[in-house]
Amino acid sequence: MKKRTKIVLESLKEEYPDAKCELNHETPFQLLVATILSAQTTDKKVNEVTETLFKDYPTVDDFLTLTEEELQQRIKTIGLYKSKAKNVLTMCRQLKENFHGEVPRTMEEITSLAGAGRKTANVVLSNAFGVPAIAVDTHVFRVSNRIGLANAPNVQETENQLMKELPKKEWSLAHHLIIFHGRRCCYARKPDCGRCVIRENCDYYKNNLKLRIEKA
Repeated sequence: MKKRTKIVLESLKEEYPDAKCELNHETPFQLLVATILSAQTTDKKVNEVTETLFKDYPTVDDFLTLTEEELQQRIKTIGLYKSKAKNVLTMCRQLKENFHGEVPRTMEEITSLAGAGRKTANVVLSNAFGVPAIAVDTHVFRVSNRIGLANAPNVQETENQLMKELPKKEWSLAHHLIIFHGRRCCYARKPDCGRCVIRENCDYYKNNLKLRIEKA
């Protein structure tokens, strides 16, 4: 691990000692559902929906008592709710038919499920089963490339580069740290560099600071 990468990780650990998955869940199945629902929607919005949804329908079998229209009504406050309702119920049937109702534990098997891509699989593997993984969502993609931990044009290449840059034992925690930083400081439109704890080790800050000095 490069010296700068180590400094960035240690600084983020100090800044966000409580960094963790912010999707509320009690079981791997609930985490899988919540992660599918979280696409293009905030975790906060998903948690508002799942607070009652998981109380009323905590298991795969419970979800399979719902019609697609009924599930749509339960999740209609989040984005893409129609396609998500369809995917979640299809995924539940796949779990019953192919995996005895249990969430599988490999990337290949999880991504065979409706609505579950690599990001979803990595979230589940990491948080439900303790498998080292880096789930590249919009925050991880933006922040890691902005800082300079990666230099990639897409999420897949970002994931590949981060896996090479970071020690495997740090993958899961680093994922949460970067997300926390993206949500709380390194915003998409206007990063708050003034209070950023890693700005001295950030490519974006150094490049923009240089421009400001040159223009002064």
